Amino acid sequence: MDEDSKLSRKTLLRAALAAGVAAPVALLGGPALARTTVASGQVPDLTPECHDGDEPTIAQTEGPYFKPNSPERSTLTGPGTRLVVSGYVFGLACRPVGRVLLDFWQADVNGAYDNVGYTFRGHQYTDANGAFKLTTIVPGLYPGRTRHIHVKVQAPGRPILTTQLYFPNEPRNNTDSIFDPRLLMTVRDSGGTREAAFDFVLNVPQTPTTTTAPPSSTTTRPTTSTPPGGTTWTAGTNYAAGAQVTYDGRGYVCLQGHTAQPGWEPPSVPALWRAA
Repeated sequence: MDEDSKLSRKTLLRAALAAGVAAPVALLGGPALARTTVASGQVPDLTPECHDGDEPTIAQTEGPYFKPNSPERSTLTGPGTRLVVSGYVFGLACRPVGRVLLDFWQADVNGAYDNVGYTFRGHQYTDANGAFKLTTIVPGLYPGRTRHIHVKVQAPGRPILTTQLYFPNEPRNNTDSIFDPRLLMTVRDSGGTREAAFDFVLNVPQTPTTTTAPPSSTTTRPTTSTPPGGTTWTAGTNYAAGAQVTYDGRGYVCLQGHTAQPGWEPPSVPALWRAA
C-alpha cells in the first residue's frame, strides 16, 4: 500500500471535516471514536452486539420491529428534530472498509415504528473511505426504552452485526437494561440540527500498515503524575459531568452524568470517563 492511501490522523481529520463531523467533538474529548486509535497503532475494540431481550425468538436479535427489504436511501424524512449521523466502518487494523451495508430503522417522533411501510427505514453502503452518512430525525421515546437507533452492519462476505446507537445525557439511559455506554454516539447541537458521530469496528481481518505520526505542531495533553491512592470510584454513586475519581491509582474525569454500576468502571467506558 502506498503512502497516499494510508490513514493518518491528519487524513482522518480532513475526512471528518468533509463528512460534517466537528473536529473538536470527533477527535478531542467526548466518547472515544475508533478513528482516534489510528495514530497510536492500537487495535480498536469491536463494536458490541446489542440483544434486545424482547425478540419473539432468541435468534431474532434485532427486536420485534425489523423489516427486511428496506429501500436504499440515506435520507429518512418526517416530522421531528433533524439528525445527521456520520462516521466510518473500520476493520481490525483500523483501516476503512468499503461497500459495507448499513441498514437503519427507528421510531418516529412519537416513538412508533412503521410496520406497514418503510418510513424511517433504509439501507446504504459505505464509500471507498469507509464513510457513511444518515440524515434522519431524533427518534421518539416509547415505554421501557431509552432513545436509540437500530442498525445492521455487514462487510462484504462477513457476518451481520446487529446493534443499536444511543444518545448521551438521556435520563432513560440509566434505567434501560439494554443500554450499553460503548454504543453512545458523540452528539452536538448545530442550529436546529443535531449532529452525531459513531465509528463501527467489525471483525474483519486486515494487514496492519504503518500509520503516519501526528504532525509536530499537534497539541498533546501534558503529562500528569499518577495520583496517589487506590480507588474512589464506587458503584451506585450518581456522578455528574466533571466529577473526578481515581481507579487503581489513576485519575479520571466524568464526561456525562450517570449512575455508576459494575461493568462501567472508568477504564472500561471511555464514553463516560476520560483519564486525567
